[in-house]
Amino acid sequence: MAEQLSFDLPAKTALGREDFFVSPSNALAVAMISASSWPGNKLVLTGPAGAGKTHLAHVWAGETGGRILNAADLRYEDVPELAQGPIAIEDVPFVAADLEIQKSLFHLHNLTLAEGHTLLMTGRLAPRFWELPLPDLQSRIQGAHHVALDPPDDALLCAVLAKLFVDRQLFPKPDVISYLVKHMDRRFETAAQVVDRLDRIALTESRPITRALAIRVLNEDVA
Repeated sequence: MAEQLSFDLPAKTALGREDFFVSPSNALAVAMISASSWPGNKLVLTGPAGAGKTHLAHVWAGETGGRILNAADLRYEDVPELAQGPIAIEDVPFVAADLEIQKSLFHLHNLTLAEGHTLLMTGRLAPRFWELPLPDLQSRIQGAHHVALDPPDDALLCAVLAKLFVDRQLFPKPDVISYLVKHMDRRFETAAQVVDRLDRIALTESRPITRALAIRVLNEDVA
């Protein structure tokens, strides 16, 4: 049988509150995102790749009318406009090598708070590990209230896998997710990689996503 061609069709990611599964490992972060106010009007949200930082930022933006911007896209000339409302800056540690962006973020931090608006910042590690070369910015970030998304428990990992499949319009056999939860590396990033691999194989080989295919994919990762 000839192999079916594989196409990189974009998955539609659901980012509404109803799509975010709350479990003990993320309940505190969800509560803080939904709080009516934050100490000093600023919050740092951290967690590993795929943990839900972007999802929660979108939930927060939807509830507050805030805007979301990746730190790498921040420009100094845009700061006055951005500071006119709630703003979320994602992946702040990724600009540790760009002093100009750090200066822009420092200005945005000060102006946003001066205007009485809220500032959300995200990164993978706790703020003390961001090591931003601009001392004034680093100190202000470390002074913000910090909440972390913890590694997933069984219920959350199950929900994350289910969401990743649904985002791709995939509906695996019922025993697939339970097997993955029990045997895969318990990281959000791994969950995304496994679902992507299952999707590609199922499409290429014109086969359903079954427990046997899940075993094959996990064994490939181990090999």
